[in-house]
Parts: sequence; structure tokens; C-alpha cells
Amino acid sequence: MKEFKMVSFSQPEIMVPYQITAPLIVLSNRLPFILERGPDGRLSRKASAGGLVTAVAPVVTECKGLWIGWSGIHTKEPLKYIPESDPDDKAPTAGLLSKQVVAVYIEEQLYHAYYNGFCNGTLWPLFHSMPDRAVFKAHTWEAYCAVNKQFALCTLDALRKTVKEHEQEKPETCPVVWIHDYQLLLVGTTVRQVIEEEKLNCKLGFFLHIPFPSWDIVRLCPWDDQILQGILACDMVGFHIEDYCLNFIDCCSRRLGCRVDRNNMLVELAGRTVHVKAHPIGIPFDRFVQLAETTPKFLNHAESEKIILGVDRLDYTKGLVHRILSFERLLEKYPEHIEKVTFMQISVPSRTDVREYQQLKEEMDQLVGRINGRFTKPNWSPVKYIYGGVSQEQLASFYRDSAVALVTPLRDGMNLVAKEYVACQIKEPGVLILSPFAGAGGMMHEALVVNPYEIDKVADTINRALLMPLDEREVRMKQLRHREQQMDVNHWMSSFLATMGALDDDSEVDPLSAKMTPLTLDDFDQYLNNHIDTICKLSLILDYDGTLAPLTSHPDLAIMPEETKRVLERLSNMPDVNIAVISGRSLENVRKMVGLDQLTYAGSHGIEILHPDGTKFVHPVPFDYAEELRELVRELEKEVGHSGAWVEHKGVLLTYHYRETPANQREELVNKAIEIFEKAGFEPHEAHMAIEAKPPVKWDQGRACIHILRTMYGADWSERVRIVYAGTEAAMEALSGIACTFRVDSSPTVRTAANFRLEGPDAVLTMLKWIEKQMNKRSPRITRSPRLSRSPKHQRKQNMLDYSLSFEDEEDTKSNNSYLTNGRQSKFTLSSK
Repeated sequence: MKEFKMVSFSQPEIMVPYQITAPLIVLSNRLPFILERGPDGRLSRKASAGGLVTAVAPVVTECKGLWIGWSGIHTKEPLKYIPESDPDDKAPTAGLLSKQVVAVYIEEQLYHAYYNGFCNGTLWPLFHSMPDRAVFKAHTWEAYCAVNKQFALCTLDALRKTVKEHEQEKPETCPVVWIHDYQLLLVGTTVRQVIEEEKLNCKLGFFLHIPFPSWDIVRLCPWDDQILQGILACDMVGFHIEDYCLNFIDCCSRRLGCRVDRNNMLVELAGRTVHVKAHPIGIPFDRFVQLAETTPKFLNHAESEKIILGVDRLDYTKGLVHRILSFERLLEKYPEHIEKVTFMQISVPSRTDVREYQQLKEEMDQLVGRINGRFTKPNWSPVKYIYGGVSQEQLASFYRDSAVALVTPLRDGMNLVAKEYVACQIKEPGVLILSPFAGAGGMMHEALVVNPYEIDKVADTINRALLMPLDEREVRMKQLRHREQQMDVNHWMSSFLATMGALDDDSEVDPLSAKMTPLTLDDFDQYLNNHIDTICKLSLILDYDGTLAPLTSHPDLAIMPEETKRVLERLSNMPDVNIAVISGRSLENVRKMVGLDQLTYAGSHGIEILHPDGTKFVHPVPFDYAEELRELVRELEKEVGHSGAWVEHKGVLLTYHYRETPANQREELVNKAIEIFEKAGFEPHEAHMAIEAKPPVKWDQGRACIHILRTMYGADWSERVRIVYAGTEAAMEALSGIACTFRVDSSPTVRTAANFRLEGPDAVLTMLKWIEKQMNKRSPRITRSPRLSRSPKHQRKQNMLDYSLSFEDEEDTKSNNSYLTNGRQSKFTLSSK
């Protein structure tokens, strides 16, 4: 796809006004210059315009960093070399050596699906709050994942190289990896996983150059959780304005269940604190001033004629159609401007092979033709429409000589046109009309802010701008220019790097060292206050490994903390609380590990269930499954039972553990194990650093949880019982909307249907303490759980206490007798050999 770009202007050598203390590795979709192949087949560099390149490239050059991006040309194999810059080149990239450039190779069809398909067909409209234009296709998402993975692998190679180069001179050197924009949202996930495994010292930063939408928009994307987790893999996340920061934090809280601190803009995921901050991007202000001072006049119009200017890429987010209609309405409502005002719209072609953009061009052509046909006079046409690129010299001239700049996007991340117009107002000042839906709209307060959807209001505002007296224009423009000069592109660059702790500012405190406060009882006021009331019973369903007990290298070492056991015991003695522990362990093993009598236990992921009164349920498992399972054990032990990996046989279940396997061998062993599982006819189920084989029955932890609740409380339990579940994903979907669910996992990259996330057993203990505190506030009652009242131990106490058998449905219990035995195994149970 050919992209038309504004031609960049040659500029003097750029000096970096601050000292960076760490190597910088920059990732962007494209390299900071355009590669062109000449008639002789040789590649050459062509300067690329843009504030990002202007600010960042000289810093990368000075700190001997690297820039990673796609080359911009499709080749059959990776580029073998990158040409050096021309000796006469004065662009910001002139000093960037070829060895500092890493060109990512992407096959042409894959790039098309990634860029046109997902980046511009899905993310662009979605992030600009236009979901009706977004297309969600699995194959474009897969292409996006593949390209991001390729960028991540190139980044890791570059990072290892950078660390190795500095480890002898400055072993404490911490490189900064800076990822840019919506094309690379997933890169951080892979990079974070590897740097933690290999213990590579670096910091990850991310900056989004487009808007970040609200939760109700983001949730439309089928892969929103993976996108959010990819961003959260970074240490610092930057957006243009605070609104985008708050939108992002809200999404992390509501979609991922993360703990957040909105006041300090912090997000906690898997025990790691991510900093979120607004860094409004600026422009190279002084360079535009210089252009405005030196460029000749390009507009050919009478002195009395005023120019209204619009400059945009031809994109549906820019509000071009609304802008043209607003100008037409101006001429209708205020005919005195006819022959005195001309609207000049520059539309830079973009994505010309995409149907929506072709349709937009046709609509613009028709609108301009209709308005010119309606209002044109012999020596005057109301609209001058330029479809194409212009040089920055011409652009600066248009900015300088225009009376009004009309910057009215329907949605825009920042919009630098507004800032460039202000910088070029070096003569009699004009007026900036700005949309509040651009990031700049919330900062450039002296502009005339107008809703682009209100056609009449925009026309009235244009009229006001045209008639605005000089003294008001001077006051407004002076303040606008002062702010943009102070907050230029170098300020943006330095403030971001300062937040990353990468500048030499004599500060001994790392800005990223601030952490979320530890989880406390008060946090659960937010999570559970509306879920636990003063009347209903409470059912706690808890996983064991990783939830009540820490994950260890061997299951026998996973001992539940004594404090957790004491809290569970006190809760189990409360009349309105029932507790079930469900685990992939065998029933007897999980009973032994917990060691409390008054709990319901479910082993083998719920295939075996034992209530405290001795009533037992065992799901029937096919007899021939046993021999197949034993054969699978032998095959796994023979082929992949080494390098720290081992096989655990739990009767009806089998688990292949690889937690202790070295990271560099893990992928090979896991792939081989999955192959063995599938060859033996078993569906491999992913667990934490393990693969499980489950019986071929339509039964899982979710259905087991529902079964426990029905047999405990009766068929209408849902109206009188509140459920809290904490554990793995196995039961989340079944309990969705029924229970308040907590995914307990230290991994930052898990998909979950849970309401909230907890990092591990310590957080679960805090939750249990909060529940105990709340339940202790209830008035004393002697009502017992129906199942506990049946227990022989408690039956003997009936003579002393009068227990109420509330919430019991005897008929429902009788209906389940085919699955229940009193302290006996079903004859269909598969015994472990």
C-alpha cells in the first residue's frame, strides 16, 4: 500500500538538551526513515516527517541506542543491510548509523492482514470510539499476534546485545525499551516473560499516540484482555491526556479485575505495579517558527479575502464531511462572507486501497463540487480543495497566512495541526477553532472549542472567529503560543524519559519505585460489600493449590499456612457459612492437606465429592480409561520425564509438571508432551506450569460446584445463598453471574472470566479475614447448615440444641440419590492401581 506523506524539510543539526543515562531501544511500526530502491537496485534513505522522529532519533543516536521497525518495503527475505545516511543529510536521523537500526522482516500477506486488517480495520476505529466501523476477524487477530511476536523477538535479541555490551563497563546499566503506538500492543507480553525468565535488567515503557476509549467501547473487542495485559507488561504507560489514562485504568479494573489507585494512577497486576501517566506530545516549535519566518507566500488571494484552513489526513475520524457542511451553513446564515472568505482544505491521501477511504474521497469530491457549484462567483470560489501532500515550507506558509484554522476531528489522540498553526502565527494572529474530541481540545483553552457534530454552532463559531477584534486575537494567541513553546516535543521526550528514570537529574530515587499499597481488609469493602448481606447464608468455594496453599515444586510441599487453617476453622463453625475445597488432587489427599472436619471436599476436579455428614458422590468413569491412563504415564515418563519434569498419577487424573524445567528447554518438552497426550487420545488441559489429562466425562469443576450448591441448599438455593469462589479458571464460567469470583494467579497473562484477581494465598487469607469480620457483625444465631446437622457428630448434640434445618429441600436431595452413597464409593468408581 502506498502512503502519501508530507515532505519533510531539511533542518540543522539537532542538539539533545538533556543527558540520558541508559541505552534506548525504540520500537515503532515503521523505521524512522523511508527506504527507497533506486534503478540500480540499491537502497537509499529518504527523510520521514513527524514529531516522533524529530524528538527521538537524535536521542537514540547520542545514547548509542537502537531503533526497531518494519523497513517499509516487502522483500522475499530479511534485509541484509541498511544503508547509511547521505553525507549531506540534515534530517534528525542523519547520525543514526545502520548498526543502530533493526529492520523487522514481515511477509507481505501477513503484513496486510496485520496492518490493514487488524490495526486499521479493528483497533483504529475502536480506539477512536467508532465501533460500528470496526471489524473483528480471527485471522487478522492471529496476524497481529504473529507480527507482534516477531517484533518482540527482535527486541529481545537487541536487548541481549545491549546488555552484553554494557555489562563490563557499567554492569548496573538498565536499558529502556520504549514501545510506540497501537500497532505493537502485545509486544510487551513476550518481552516481559523472557526478561523475567532470563533475569535481563531493563525497563519497559509504552506510549499510545491515539485515544484510549472508555470501558464500554474496549469491551467490544473479543481480545480486549490480551490487549490490556500486553500494555500492562510495561513498567510505565503513557497517554496524551488524563482522560485516556483514567479510561485505561477503568478497563484494567473492570475487565482484568486489577487493583487500581486512580489518585496516583497506578495499576497492580500479578504483584507488579504499573505506572500510568499523561504525557501530552508537542511539536518542534522553534523549527515551525523558523519555517514561518523564512518561507515565501504561497497563497494567492486578495488582501481583503480571509482564508479558513483545514489540514488533515483523509480519514473518517477527522470530521471532514461535517466541516464542509459547516462552511456551507456559514455561507447560508451569513451571506456577507460570500466573496470575502475562502475555505482551503488540504487532505493528505491515506490508505487509498481501503474501500471506506475511497468512499470518503468520493463523498468529499461531491460535497466540494456541490458547494462550489452553488456559491461560485466569476472571480471567487468558496472552497479550495487540495488532495495530496504539500511540503512543510508550503504548510508553514498556509498556517501563517490563514485567518482561521478549523481543527474539528470527531476523535483524535492529540492533533498536532492545531499546535503547528499556533507556532506559525508570527504576524497578525489568527483564530484557532478546535474540537473538544481531540486531545489538544482539553489543553488549548484559549481556542474556540466547538462540537463538530453541531453544524449550526460550528458555522456561528466561524463567523465569530472571522469578526473577532485584534486585541482578543492577540491575547488568545499569545497564551497559546507560550504554552506550546514550553511544552514542545523535547519537553514531551524528556518528561517521558524522566518518568522512566532514564535522565541524569541528580535524583537518587527511581520514579518507578513507587508501589501500590499492600492489599488490606479495606480493599474487600469494594469487592464484597454489595455481595455479602446480613441475612443470606454464605458458601465459600476454594481451590487448594495456589489459593489456600502456595504453589511449590512438588504437591507434597504445598502446605496451607497455619493462620489460614485457623480462619477456615472459625468460619466453618459459623452457622451461616459453609465451605467447600475443590482441587485436582485426589479426595483423600485434599482432605489430608486441609485437615478440617466440617468442610465439603471435592477431589479430582470434582469427580469425587464428600460432604461433612459422610455423604459421598462419585462420577462414573469408563473402565477402559484406567489402562489408557497407565499407558500414557509410561510414555510420558519415558519421553519427557527428565530435566526437572515429572508425571503425577492421581487415580483418575494425570498431571505432567514442568515447573522445575529450565526455561530454555521448556517449550520443546511441553510441545512433545502435548503431542504424546494427543497421540494417546487425551485432550491436554493447561494448568499452571503443568498439563493435565482429565477423564472423558462431561464433568468439570464448574459442574461440580453447582452440584455441591444444589445438594447443600436445595434447588432454590440461589435466592437465599451468596457464593464466593476463589481459585483457577476451571469453574469461572459456570459460576459467572452466580458467585463473586476471584482468579488467584501470579501470572500477568491469563484470560479470566473472574470478577477480580488475587495474587496468591496471602491475598486469599486477607479475603477470608474480611469475611470473618463481616460475619461476626451478625446477630448470634444457632441455625446450622442442613448437611452439618445430619452429621453423626452433630446429631448427638440435637438433644442439647434445637437446630433449624432452614434452606433444605428434601425432595431435591432424594432426586439425587442415584448419585449419592453414605460413606461408600459408587460401583462405577475407578480405583487407583
